[in-house]
Amino acid sequence: MSDNDGGKAAAVPHAGMKHVPRQASRQPSIKDIARLARVSHPTVSRALQNSPLVNAETAAKIRKIAEDSGYRASAVARGLVTRHTRTIGLVVTTVDDPFASEVTCGIEEIANDHRYAVILANSHADPERERRVVQELAERRVDGIIVTSSRVGALYLPLLKELEVPIVLVNDQYPGEFVHSVMIANRDGTRAATEHLIELGHRRIAYLGDRGGYQSDAERLAGYKEALAAAGIDFAPELAAEGDGRPEAAIEAMDALLQLHHSPTAVCCYNDMTALGAMRAIRARGLRVPEDVSVTGFDDLFFAAYLTPTLTTVRQPMRRMGQMAMENLFKLMSGQTSGQASGQDSVVQIKVAAELIVRGSTGKAQKHEGNHA
Repeated sequence: MSDNDGGKAAAVPHAGMKHVPRQASRQPSIKDIARLARVSHPTVSRALQNSPLVNAETAAKIRKIAEDSGYRASAVARGLVTRHTRTIGLVVTTVDDPFASEVTCGIEEIANDHRYAVILANSHADPERERRVVQELAERRVDGIIVTSSRVGALYLPLLKELEVPIVLVNDQYPGEFVHSVMIANRDGTRAATEHLIELGHRRIAYLGDRGGYQSDAERLAGYKEALAAAGIDFAPELAAEGDGRPEAAIEAMDALLQLHHSPTAVCCYNDMTALGAMRAIRARGLRVPEDVSVTGFDDLFFAAYLTPTLTTVRQPMRRMGQMAMENLFKLMSGQTSGQASGQDSVVQIKVAAELIVRGSTGKAQKHEGNHA
């Protein structure tokens, strides 16, 4: 031991022991990659964004170094440079809503194909909450927003310049038009369902709607009335009942219809969830579907084909509608479509054809229509 070692024994590596360098605690940066590739920082940024300004061989080398070093681009940092966060805000009524679930799948498919992330938020069918959530998403600098079953709808129009983010609605529930939306042909769908019941010989046909005053309900009720008028059947106000789009309220409303002196032999329901409640109310009175009362729904939710009897309903191509909304949003974001992106007030409302799916819940009317109460 030398005199200048401070009296401390020198650490001697054990035979066979390898020196392991200490791992860096931080993720590699663009500067690190630039140093390893011996190029400038901007060249690395361009290469990682597949810019044609970078030589193909150099770009491949840079991407290989980035991959080997575990580099992962920060969405926030990338957004500061490109002004795009590659995120989409999606507002649904509730995550357990079967309609919203299918639409969400379609949106995510197209978003993922373009390497966009989707941020999901609930509005709980509350207009004020919906407005707040949309504004919060805009403040988070999402590149675009999709809202399903909007309770605000046309009220977004004054906010468009303030939000500075394109918005597309799916089945807007506000009575009015919006700049960009994807809607099912509500009127045509319920008219087809009512015509189907009329062809089966029904004359006392009820409509079980939604008391919320939504555009979709108004259009479906109009289609029902049109079919009656075309067949020379007078509209009976007592046969137009209201629920809230859920089975519980439908049970009560359907029970009241069955207590009418001249009760209906068929009922067109606002949606499949309403039809579910209506069928339960019919059975609770010892009646049969469709022998005593025929039932139609609207949506063609996953359970419609598994009920007993299976439900005749109007099919909405929910997943495809989600895809169409996402495709339209991408056009807005890229400036390919006039409207929000260009600051214009043009109306682009995509109407999707509805399809009647005939199953076991509808049958021929009895020869003598009577009171079921």
